Amino acid sequence: MATQITDANFEETVLKSSLPVLVDFWAEWCGPCKLIGPVVDEIATELEGKAVVGKLNVDDNPKVSVDFGIRSIPTLLIFKNGELVDRHVGVAAKDVILKKLQAHM
Repeated sequence: MATQITDANFEETVLKSSLPVLVDFWAEWCGPCKLIGPVVDEIATELEGKAVVGKLNVDDNPKVSVDFGIRSIPTLLIFKNGELVDRHVGVAAKDVILKKLQAHM
């Protein structure tokens, strides 16, 4: 299961992580987000201990969403050593997401 990421825990969970981090920016009302959500949860389970995989609800956490210019959801951001290293906007197949994340592991 993906970690819940918020404005309050973003710095600690994402920017200070020693592991690569995948953040799924989503909202409850977003249809495409509901398609990709289970995929993100599967990846979180598969890569447990190798990467941090989390979800950030843009409606509940506007600060981080604004800070990273999230204008469309779902948006997936990948961080390594506290730096943004990759971005994907829209729905993607599991293998595409895994390939992008594994490139930074």
